[in-house]
Amino acid sequence: QVQLVESGGGLVQPGGSLRLSCSASGVTFSRYGMSWYRQVPGKERELVATISSGGSTFYTDSVKGRFTISRDAAENTGYLQMHSLKPEDTAVYYCNIFFGASDYWGQETQVTVSS
Repeated sequence: QVQLVESGGGLVQPGGSLRLSCSASGVTFSRYGMSWYRQVPGKERELVATISSGGSTFYTDSVKGRFTISRDAAENTGYLQMHSLKPEDTAVYYCNIFFGASDYWGQETQVTVSS
């Protein structure tokens, strides 16, 4: 059974940092690409960042230079390091792993950026 467990969300002041984690079990994590998405009420889910199984990365423009996606295959865990957080980064964040036709989602974690 595949399970993705997210952690690391919370409340942070503008300019602060958080690191989200996505711990995978039941899969050979190194084969999978990983993405982080976010969603705010009333809007579509937005792709934030992606890292391929080979390590190539993609970031949406609004987070470039502030967020870093990474993975630790030995720990079966992916990360989203977020710096210089802004109120507009407030959202529910989801991790996603994908390989071929296989696609799995984490349970979500709330990130709130507010003073």
